[in-house]
Amino acid sequence: MFKGCAVQSSLTLTRGRIVTNQLLRSARERLPSPRCPGELMSRSELVALVNEVLYPDPHRRSRSAFNANYLGKLEDGLIHWPKAEYRAALRAALGAQSDEELGFYNPRARSSANVDNVDRRDMLGMLGVLVGAGVVSSPAMTLLGTGPSHELPQRIGREHIKQVVEAADIFEHWDNSHGGALTREIADDKLRRLAQLLQRSCPPKLQPDLHTAMAQLAGVVAFMLFDAYEHDAARRRFAFALQCAEIGGNWHQRALLLSYMARQAVWCGQPDDGLTYVEMGLVRAERLTATERAMLHTVRARALAKLGPARAQEALAAVGAADEAFAHSQPADDPPWMRFYDEAQHHGDTAHALYDVAMNTKLPTEAGSRFQYSVEHHQPEFARSRAISRTKLASLTMVQGDPREAAHIGQLALNDAGTVRSLRAADDLRELHRLAGTHTGIPEVDALRTQLQSTVRAVA
Repeated sequence: MFKGCAVQSSLTLTRGRIVTNQLLRSARERLPSPRCPGELMSRSELVALVNEVLYPDPHRRSRSAFNANYLGKLEDGLIHWPKAEYRAALRAALGAQSDEELGFYNPRARSSANVDNVDRRDMLGMLGVLVGAGVVSSPAMTLLGTGPSHELPQRIGREHIKQVVEAADIFEHWDNSHGGALTREIADDKLRRLAQLLQRSCPPKLQPDLHTAMAQLAGVVAFMLFDAYEHDAARRRFAFALQCAEIGGNWHQRALLLSYMARQAVWCGQPDDGLTYVEMGLVRAERLTATERAMLHTVRARALAKLGPARAQEALAAVGAADEAFAHSQPADDPPWMRFYDEAQHHGDTAHALYDVAMNTKLPTEAGSRFQYSVEHHQPEFARSRAISRTKLASLTMVQGDPREAAHIGQLALNDAGTVRSLRAADDLRELHRLAGTHTGIPEVDALRTQLQSTVRAVA
């Protein structure tokens, strides 16, 4: 692949009015050549590393537009602001913490001294490339312009950031345990109002925390909208949240958001997009906790399982990778928002992937035992997760086990679902109703189908 190992000749610092990107070139030349001991990394070698990050599938790398010619334009200063996924991959390959370390800047930024004044429409356009065509093109930062703001502080302090985090925690707890349209509307209104804090004066040392807190709140609201099938609105909030996490430089929040976006894509029948989000989340995985890596591998398994029998073995391998990562989980190392991903959540999420493998291939899996563990160990506040896991267990048993036992499990699932308002939970109940249709004539199954019909209307 590599032709020669000669070190690139030095570039002049200026060419007319074009300033070469010495920071990017220096970052490359600080690394040793992987092919030629004693020499510095060449452009072609860096291109290969970047494309490994961009395209984990080797077959896609040959079609990549990121090549030595493009990298040359970056180093020569002809391109100052490559698209978002290129910047992320270059940061990963070169071990950089920020775009600024690599000499990248947005020439449309109004002021380099105020990151909040960056042209937000332009940033979202590039973010749309990062997260795929599913993200709408309207600027996420229009969230900043709604609702009265006279009650908001003119200068941000630590106490204001704490209030944003507290709001996120309250809405997340209520959503997990109850859900419902009224809560979504209140949460989204609160997000729109608090998002205007990003336009207020904030000490530089607090800006990362402010953006991370806003990412947390927006992510919670986006997931609530996803659960209600308000998918376009959810995508806009996810894009806003991810933008905040990127500005705040928080890799942990970024990983969580990309896992959420992957879940939504998989649920919407776009598992290939889900894989893209997950693989972006796994960039520089060593910066993430073991729990976060387990979460991402689990969602990757779910995406692969949805791609059908041809990817079943890959899905099973991804479940194994998730289990291996979770075996090293240390909750004390996790950020606060990761507390939801406990033993019960891990068993339930991996069971979803194994459920699809079982349904698509008829292979024996641990889906049933994992769903059972999830049902038995979810904390009371995670009522929605318990309801979904129990419903899936009933569906699996209806297909592969005793339909009478499945009907009993289904009755318990109905009791769980009655406490939450979730369209996802309602759809799972509809699937159970459909699968139970193959066992009509069994009194217990017929009774369950009758109750499912009447209950589903009230779930959402």
